[in-house]
Amino acid sequence: MDRNYEFNWDIIGDIDEGRPNLCDKVNLTLYRLMQYTFRDVTEQKLGTEVCNQLFYDAGYIAGKFFFDHYLTEHKDLPLNEFVAELQRVMKELGIGILRIERAEPDKGEFTLTVGEDLDCSGLPDIGIEVCNYDEGFISGIFYKYTGQTFKAKEVDCWCSGDRTCRFDVKRI
Repeated sequence: MDRNYEFNWDIIGDIDEGRPNLCDKVNLTLYRLMQYTFRDVTEQKLGTEVCNQLFYDAGYIAGKFFFDHYLTEHKDLPLNEFVAELQRVMKELGIGILRIERAEPDKGEFTLTVGEDLDCSGLPDIGIEVCNYDEGFISGIFYKYTGQTFKAKEVDCWCSGDRTCRFDVKRI
């Protein structure tokens, strides 16, 4: 299969050089405009199941690169200290407010919430969970932290009538 590029952090570019006045700031509405029009086109052309899987897969790649860029120096911290650092970074970057509701590390099972989620908080209730990208993102972070494969599944979402996104995360 021909590819134009394989993702790596360098493709993000030098934001300070390229946007000396605007920096890394962008209106959330415009971010969502890009995301949801891309979802719309992908779903039209490939179907809902493939679209959701593509967003999960992209989130998984992003979660691994996010870990490498923002969290690598914290990879050897005990779980509670690592989670505190992840919470800090996610809030600082405006991704959302992470909370751990349940942690059973020996079983490889966690339940976490992301409040004020970048992707969906404030969207209309459409009766479905929409945070497939976040599922992959969380799974990628867990993989990089533990070296084990995890699957995150959204079980509550702003778009399904809840006011926070809740994810069950399990080692597979």
